[in-house]
Amino acid sequence: MTMAASQAPVGEALATLRAEAQDVVRSLRERITKLDDDAIDLILRQARSHYAWQDKPVTRDTLELLYEITAAGPTSMNTCPARFFFIESQAAKERLAKSLKDKNIDKMMSAPVAVIIAHDLDFWKELPFLFPHEDRRPHFEGKPEHSETTAFRNGTLQGAYFMIAARALGLDVGAMSGFSNKIVDEEFFTGTKLKSNFLCNLGYADESALFQKLPRLPFETACKFL
Repeated sequence: MTMAASQAPVGEALATLRAEAQDVVRSLRERITKLDDDAIDLILRQARSHYAWQDKPVTRDTLELLYEITAAGPTSMNTCPARFFFIESQAAKERLAKSLKDKNIDKMMSAPVAVIIAHDLDFWKELPFLFPHEDRRPHFEGKPEHSETTAFRNGTLQGAYFMIAARALGLDVGAMSGFSNKIVDEEFFTGTKLKSNFLCNLGYADESALFQKLPRLPFETACKFL
């Protein structure tokens, strides 16, 4: 359901909001200019994808906070197309298992939460709320290919924000692409404009299942100065 549009602030009200936003960023930069090495290790440098899980639940409050942090990440025109479906119950996991390759079923079933990270092809209908100062719906209405490209690109970005935010909150993640998007969409999203992107197991890892970290491409292979 489309959220009600907000009236965009103008004049003095807009100037006040802009000044407040600028003060927030300046204040943040005064408090902290960068993350320390431990924080960077936690979210990326030493973080790992996990396949085994402790029998420890993830609370609903934690999941709500995780979404709040994820939603703060930037998307083009603030489109926010990603939708997150938290699969917790045995029945829902059994439905999701229909889509998985055999080797991934146990990984998903043992995780406290499996997340379907999807995107809404009708995201643009929310733009009066998300981007109230200008009507950007004509950029997408009647343009399904452009809408799908925008939804997929920005929904994928939000999926990455989601994993980093989870690690920042002390959770572990295990993203999965070894599944059938077609089966997920038929099982969970029939009759909607939602499309699955990827899956992500979520919880507190059992590190005993880890192996050595695999190599990454060096700077000179992956990067160029032009």
